[in-house]
Amino acid sequence: MRKIKTNIHGLYIIENTSFSDERGIFHESWNKRELSNLNINTDFKQDNVSISNNRVIRGLHLQKKPFSQAKLVQVIQGKVMDVIVDLRIDSKTFKKHEKIILNGEEKNMILIPEGCAHGFLSMEENTIFLYKCSNYYSKENEVTILWNDPELGINWNEKNPIISEKDQNGLSLKEALNKNYIT
Repeated sequence: MRKIKTNIHGLYIIENTSFSDERGIFHESWNKRELSNLNINTDFKQDNVSISNNRVIRGLHLQKKPFSQAKLVQVIQGKVMDVIVDLRIDSKTFKKHEKIILNGEEKNMILIPEGCAHGFLSMEENTIFLYKCSNYYSKENEVTILWNDPELGINWNEKNPIISEKDQNGLSLKEALNKNYIT
């Protein structure tokens, strides 16, 4: 495995190695020792799987402190445009976002630090997305930021996305800041 820096502090792409032969493909989706060698020592507590149709946008999600979650995400099957927004007020890249393409063929992962909102656009039918989370899900502490908030300026490159009611009714960044959901 190899760790690649991005433009957001603490956000890394993890290049993974796969092995293939006439039977198919094998790769390790999680290896604590390998990640520890990359100075990634996050204590993950929960795994989530989502299966999405083409053109589905999920996000932008995060949890309030002290229930914040770091995430290690990867696509098992299909393809996504993953979007991470730095919402750590004291960060040099506050309000900046990064878009990274993940697919089931390359097996790369993204390590998302606590305090960053996360979402993705599924670019293929039946895309299987795996999340490792450093904290348990807490409905009472979940924050949904509006996926198309003009202040964030994210170009999702999709004219007719499929979006849940919850995500359509997300808070603007300004509203989330005014409610002290982001600190």
